[in-house]
Amino acid sequence: MDQSITLKDVKKSNYSSIYHLIYQNGKLSKQEVANQLHLSLPTVTQNLVRLEKENLIEKSGQFESSVGRRATAYAICPQARISIGVEIQKKKVRILAINLLGGTCQKTEMPLSYSNEESYYNALSYAVQSFIADLNVEKEQVLGIGFAVQALTSIDGQSITYGKILNSTGVNIHAISQYLDYPCMFVHDAKGAATTELWMRDDIGDAIYLSIGMHLGGAIIMNGQIEMGKEGHSGTVEHMTVDPNGQECYCGKKGCMETYCSVNALLEEDESLDGFFQQLRSGTPSFVKRWNGFLDHLAYSINNIHLVINREFILGGHISPYLQKSDVDLLHEKINEKTAFPSKDPFIHISRSPENGVPIGAAIPFIKGFLSTI
Repeated sequence: MDQSITLKDVKKSNYSSIYHLIYQNGKLSKQEVANQLHLSLPTVTQNLVRLEKENLIEKSGQFESSVGRRATAYAICPQARISIGVEIQKKKVRILAINLLGGTCQKTEMPLSYSNEESYYNALSYAVQSFIADLNVEKEQVLGIGFAVQALTSIDGQSITYGKILNSTGVNIHAISQYLDYPCMFVHDAKGAATTELWMRDDIGDAIYLSIGMHLGGAIIMNGQIEMGKEGHSGTVEHMTVDPNGQECYCGKKGCMETYCSVNALLEEDESLDGFFQQLRSGTPSFVKRWNGFLDHLAYSINNIHLVINREFILGGHISPYLQKSDVDLLHEKINEKTAFPSKDPFIHISRSPENGVPIGAAIPFIKGFLSTI
């Protein structure tokens, strides 16, 4: 046995293994924990008592038994710690709290127009503070606050490195955190949505995540992690040039994928996704034609990315709840017409992320950080 492994390390390892086993299984009895981890019942009992005392687990009913006494079921306390996610948009903010299982405890949405002014950050932090106060939790239970922004962030989440949509380039997290006595960080909104996607499903190893909202965003998932790249802009396919003579993008360049494959590119003025898809599903010719054109551009762009990174694609963002299998089938067809390497196996999937995938993804890193310390 390695001499550097102390009794303290073994105890910590047992404590951690027991918690994570219960976390992954939902509910377990003392005997099942002992059996699965090959530990003695006294060791398991000792750790269960400690975890319960620290409010990390709780007794949760009993298991059915055909013989003898029914065994007590142990489950984690999801509310033992919570994390806050805030989605900053141009004219509103969404705030929500998630528990240790990633479930949403409470959420709210309010109008608040973004401006890079102290008054805005003051108002935002006051709204977040009020939201936390309404949760009725101890300060120690709140792990941190993630602020999702339509902008690229530094790898450590402490500053905005490129924020042309909101005109927020250079903003430091201190602008908000100075008013909040919790750890705070910025998260790129598309990377936040991709983080939620990863959390929701365990079948993603490597993938390209496309967040098709009013603006387009991308994220690369490698080995189950969001790949940030050297300067934090890996996956920003929205600024890949589709047509050098195309429309001007908010970045100042022409013909970016953003100008062809975002919801802004699809909809006409004062049109909603609800209204558009209602007309499309009714077979209105002009809407069918417009959708076809949109999918052509998306197919062209996806094929270019797929040639470089031969992985699965996930379509998320505001458009994903409206997508049907027939849309994805048509997209696959269009890609196969355009590519040098037609694929028999479908590689594009619709997001399984819930509606608030962006703020949930901004909150998840604090949950993951806490779980890794147990």
